[in-house]
Amino acid sequence: MTGYALHHVTAISGPAQRNLDFYTGTLGLRMVKKTVNFDDPGTFHFYFGNKNAEPGSILTFFPWENAAAGRLGVGETQETVLRVPEASIGFWTHRLLAKGVTHEAPAKRFGETVIAFRDPDGMRLALAGIPGIEAEEGWETAEVPAEHAVRGLHGVTLLLEDAAATAAILTDVFGFEQGATEGPTTRYQVAGARLGSVVDLRAVGGFPRGRQGAGSVHHIAFRAPDDAAEFALREQLLSQHGIRTTDQRDRDYFRSLYFREPGGVLFEIATDIPGFTVDEPFESLGQSLKLPRQYEAQRREIEAVLPKLDA
Repeated sequence: MTGYALHHVTAISGPAQRNLDFYTGTLGLRMVKKTVNFDDPGTFHFYFGNKNAEPGSILTFFPWENAAAGRLGVGETQETVLRVPEASIGFWTHRLLAKGVTHEAPAKRFGETVIAFRDPDGMRLALAGIPGIEAEEGWETAEVPAEHAVRGLHGVTLLLEDAAATAAILTDVFGFEQGATEGPTTRYQVAGARLGSVVDLRAVGGFPRGRQGAGSVHHIAFRAPDDAAEFALREQLLSQHGIRTTDQRDRDYFRSLYFREPGGVLFEIATDIPGFTVDEPFESLGQSLKLPRQYEAQRREIEAVLPKLDA
């Protein structure tokens, strides 16, 4: 069975400039796309990724200047984990300390060395040292050498009341395989996937539900290579699990279906096509504001209300 790893993770943040500075500056990610929220064009939508802007490396944000802080609870993504070379854990431990980033000491999880930390909005993140990825190209910045660069998404941890029904969606529909269990957390992984291959399910019965806000993950998206694969997944969800998705929505860089999985987390299925170079060259990704087609006629008004950015 084909496995469908993660395509992207989308979260809510506070002020746009602070979000941009942290992810491109402190973490050294590539700005892949600077656009606006389809449903709120007066708000930016930032896409960050690896050097090659690949699906499976993408972390996106809706930055709302006055967003209230979220509160983590069941039915949400607890943590988003990024991949770095195993030998780079020392570099990142020193960098997070030097930058004053709230973080924990490196620890072992499922055999991997992991540094858990928070972004300026309190979003829970981690860097996982992955052996054998040194040869993958890294995005180089003034402060983060290519050899230590983040290589993309490793996975996410979902916080759930009960994990069984969510696990069934991961295995039956998306082709994840159940792996080891540590405490209340069980690992599910797409065999052979390089990026976004891990979803950890943490079952914590009795934990209160969360409240979305700054620092919260809004949804996680799984990759489908094309429309045919996406619609096949929709049919599986309905026939095997009685779950209906939204109609397909064109997000310019991919086409999407959305559904709420049994544990309460918002899932998206996103196509790899047409990709992020559909409206600008690969070399200059993220350098200029790109608007959804329906808003292009309002560019002047939209640019007037968007927060001003230094970079």
